[in-house]
Amino acid sequence: MLPDINTQARTTLRNPFVSFVAALSMLVAMSLLTSGKAMAFALPDFESLVKQHGKAVVKISVTGKQTMTSSPQFDLERMPEQFRKFFEDNPAPFGGPENRPGGGFGSGFILSEDGFVVTNAHVVDNASEITVALPDRRQYTAELVGADKRTDLALLKVNASGLPTLELGDSDALNVGQWVLAIGTPFGFDYTATQGIVSALSRSLPNENYVPFIQTDVAVNPGNSGGPLFNTEGKVIGVNSQIFSRSGGYMGLSFAIPSNVVKTVIAQLKDTGYVSRGWLGVLIQNVDLSLAESFGMDRPEGALVSKVTDDSPAAAAGLQTGDIILEFNGEKIGQSSHLPPIVGAVPVGNTVDVKVLRGGNMKTLPVTIAELAEDRQVARTSSLNTDNESRLGVVVAPLTGEQRESMDVENGVVVKSVDPQGVAALAGIVAGDVIVSFNQKSVGSVSALSQLVREAPAGESVAVLIHRNKNPLFTALTLPE
Repeated sequence: MLPDINTQARTTLRNPFVSFVAALSMLVAMSLLTSGKAMAFALPDFESLVKQHGKAVVKISVTGKQTMTSSPQFDLERMPEQFRKFFEDNPAPFGGPENRPGGGFGSGFILSEDGFVVTNAHVVDNASEITVALPDRRQYTAELVGADKRTDLALLKVNASGLPTLELGDSDALNVGQWVLAIGTPFGFDYTATQGIVSALSRSLPNENYVPFIQTDVAVNPGNSGGPLFNTEGKVIGVNSQIFSRSGGYMGLSFAIPSNVVKTVIAQLKDTGYVSRGWLGVLIQNVDLSLAESFGMDRPEGALVSKVTDDSPAAAAGLQTGDIILEFNGEKIGQSSHLPPIVGAVPVGNTVDVKVLRGGNMKTLPVTIAELAEDRQVARTSSLNTDNESRLGVVVAPLTGEQRESMDVENGVVVKSVDPQGVAALAGIVAGDVIVSFNQKSVGSVSALSQLVREAPAGESVAVLIHRNKNPLFTALTLPE
């Protein structure tokens, strides 16, 4: 006999405990459904990010390299002791060389519709020809506008218009735990997307003093170098640069150059071809607990000055050995690694306040920042590679201040290498010559020479003024089509 439903209902109503359990079960079920929907809505829409912004991510191919390095390596002998113990059993912790005689590849992204492209400096280092490939199969030969090895950034230029672009975001607004997305060409697999979170901020790496790296757990491998790191809004908040690896591949630790560093460096590369970086002139070390106690500090913080360089901005400002720099230009110095990127970001010639602890007393010293002279020595080396510019057959670089003095010239570009089959070689131009004027027009920069070569007529003699061993010398050459 089937049970009486009405009787069951009356029994349930008369039992308050049963009613409570039933109601609680319904609430839990509804809560789970609601939270599940909330979690689903909280997940980033990576699919849309890739579709919308992946068009501006490019593959960088280079030729003329002896070895393609996927990311910078670190010299254990020069590494500070606190880092050496961590890395000594790992021959190449941050990537390693990929032996690719004659070529290599990396990633990059388009920053402007007229063809400015950002990538890593190590991707295009020593390249004689650079090719930029878009996802839609378009390819362009690129000119190296400038490279800054200290931040591992390079700016390229292709002759195009109406290109898809990406926007640089604000890396200072990042927080640990935020979702991020990388697109690049790992191991040659074009336009690969990987995702993860921000693992740490302002990460200092051995021998990398001028970049407060973004650490992520995004899968980044050789070939990803120079590619963009996106936030969930589709803005580039970093440029993938290095990995920690015992195998040469991804191990959960990747490092990106913050977009705010990229903005500063790329702007200078675009304007001058090199980066003018602030210089203070001190050797510093971290303050550990024992040192903090010896200096009468409540806790370890700041950068301890172990040496002040003669004739430096620090010396002129009165900084002394034993000073502890606690604040620089209004920014707190939590540890010594925080100081170099802050100093480097101050425009040359600006005067800023430095707060130091000296003998238990706080002092504020005004210091006028000077230029780190060696930065000009790692300025751009631009290869004249585009269809028109290869007509000349030389690789040139800007003159450093020291070269201008020693060669007794005010303007020009120095010839780094000459194609033995090119028209420059036939005209007698050799490596070390300074090209002062071309076709009776002054050469003020690498890009200026590039433009003059592009505009020069074919089949007609063109006068070139060079300086060799401080002596001016005219030569003539005839450019091909």
